[in-house]
Amino acid sequence: MIGKLAPWYREHGRHALPWRASRDRWTVLVSEVMLHQTQVPRVAAVFDTFMARFPTPAATAAAGPAAVITAWGRLGYPRRARWLWEASLRIVQDGWPSDLSELPGVGRYTAAAVAAQVDDDDRVGIEVNIRRVCERVLGTRLAESEAEECVREIGKGLRPRDRLLAMMDLGATVCTARAPSCDRCPIVSLCATRGTHADETKRRPQARYVGSFRQRRGTVMARLRVGPVAAAELDGEVLASLLDDGLAEVTRGRAHLPRPPRRGSSPGAGVRGR
Repeated sequence: MIGKLAPWYREHGRHALPWRASRDRWTVLVSEVMLHQTQVPRVAAVFDTFMARFPTPAATAAAGPAAVITAWGRLGYPRRARWLWEASLRIVQDGWPSDLSELPGVGRYTAAAVAAQVDDDDRVGIEVNIRRVCERVLGTRLAESEAEECVREIGKGLRPRDRLLAMMDLGATVCTARAPSCDRCPIVSLCATRGTHADETKRRPQARYVGSFRQRRGTVMARLRVGPVAAAELDGEVLASLLDDGLAEVTRGRAHLPRPPRRGSSPGAGVRGR
């Protein structure tokens, strides 16, 4: 497997993505949080504007949760914006932890991905695109440790940062879930399932969005981004979920985006009423 991925990545990797040139820890963390559950083109369209407003943990913490949630806009899953603000507050107060998974909303993959991109750390992050490539190459479902070993083998000759990004790009642009382009794959000769895998999305139909609870949450969030609104006017079930997630507060009967916590209080929970 040595050497087949590196030249492909040099020529076909997504090097122009706005966060790819940075080795700044905060910039890379923001990009990874945004990319979780959101398509790359949607993130690319707003990334520079978001980073211009929140370029550092200190600027993000000072802006407050409402500003970050508002700027998050339609990226979806706004809990990520809340977690990002909470992470900035933690970093400002205590510094960067040695293990980034200690930060709110940062899991094993994100911690490994940031370490690889910023520090060339040899930890391997396994996300959906990378897992798909490895499982197709080996022709079987893989445990996390097995997928990590597969990445190390396929990515021989690449430094950890480029190995991560090359595997991710291969899965996102060539070895896709729908209609993979085996004729363009640099490691097709190594793949146990080349030309045989069915359209995986047919086995996992996407949940209907129109009329869903997710759409209802988005509607209420859009109203709160404009400004406070009487809680009684909102979808009560949705408002309760936003309060639980720390994405809204209610003050004297009016719902609004969360405000910075008073000194000494915890930033973790929404306020149901004062």
